[in-house]
Amino acid sequence: MYHGRNTGKGPSTPTQIYQQPPRLLIVQTALPSWADICSNLCEALQNFFSLACSLMGPSRMSLFSLYVVQNQHECILPFVQVKGNFARLQACISELRMFQREGCFRPPGLCLHLAVQDGLQQFKQYSRHVTTGASLSYTSLEITVLTSLPGKEVVKQLEEGLKDTDLVRVRRLQVVEITKGVLEYMDSVSPAEEPSSDESSILGTDIDLQTIDNDVVSMEIFFKAWLHNNGTDQEHIHLLLPSRCFSNISRARDDSMCLKCDLQERLLSPSLLPGTADGSLRMDDPKGDFSTLYQMASQSSASRYKLRVIKALNSNGICESLTYGLPFILRPTSCWQLDWDELETNQQNFHALCHSLLVSSHVPR
Repeated sequence: MYHGRNTGKGPSTPTQIYQQPPRLLIVQTALPSWADICSNLCEALQNFFSLACSLMGPSRMSLFSLYVVQNQHECILPFVQVKGNFARLQACISELRMFQREGCFRPPGLCLHLAVQDGLQQFKQYSRHVTTGASLSYTSLEITVLTSLPGKEVVKQLEEGLKDTDLVRVRRLQVVEITKGVLEYMDSVSPAEEPSSDESSILGTDIDLQTIDNDVVSMEIFFKAWLHNNGTDQEHIHLLLPSRCFSNISRARDDSMCLKCDLQERLLSPSLLPGTADGSLRMDDPKGDFSTLYQMASQSSASRYKLRVIKALNSNGICESLTYGLPFILRPTSCWQLDWDELETNQQNFHALCHSLLVSSHVPR
């Protein structure tokens, strides 16, 4: 592939590259199921924050706040910086362990949407306080509700409670149902499925719904996804394809199809872990987390990368020794600045390319 780059105005800084939006976690400790979930959740959170607080390089997670909803909502951790703050986060997790695990089941009532409103108000106050003395690089909040109750009922409860709430500062609102087993929750949405659009038609923002298993590993995997770059402010890569044939390069340069794509991380670089031999990472270090490929996905405010396809190769003809480094997945962009028609057309063209490559890989040569 031939690649080029269009440079925007102003240099990017490392903090802009990795900083994820602030996150508000609301844990609904419904009885009696909280007794089965508490230990696994607290262990997963402790393992996750022991990693997130100690990763080298720019902070991958900016602010975090934790609310608990049982008979009423309670903020047990106001918004704090994550990196280097493990002691405070660990104390918060210890407090979460102490919440009542036994007792009679009571209907969740109207506390859940109050926790969302209170957390949103707290974030607005924090933003005003910070912007008086420094530049705030994040203006929207991601909210996750963890519950053992049926996810669809929780979504409906939030829709009804938040229908008159201004959610313009909410980047994403997500309900995560913690399940005990597949057979008990056949009606729940699996992690791979997208929530249907009519489930969140009342609000101005969509409510995502997914399920995770009640075990430490599954919860850790869910939380670690917070460390990966998933920004949608701008597409990461423009993939330029010849519109006629792969061999006619001169025509492809004049009449090419542009696929707008995002890069998705699959692994964190081991060089970011504390105690590694190379403790000093450079922006131009191809072996570390600041690889050129990751910058393509991250420096959306400063760069737009274009990759021009010049030839299709059969995977059997490529030596594995030539493929090394951290893996990434290329996906059709979900950039919010594009209109729906363009997003849909781009996605259809992307799937058509995948189908074409899949078919050609099975053609005998």
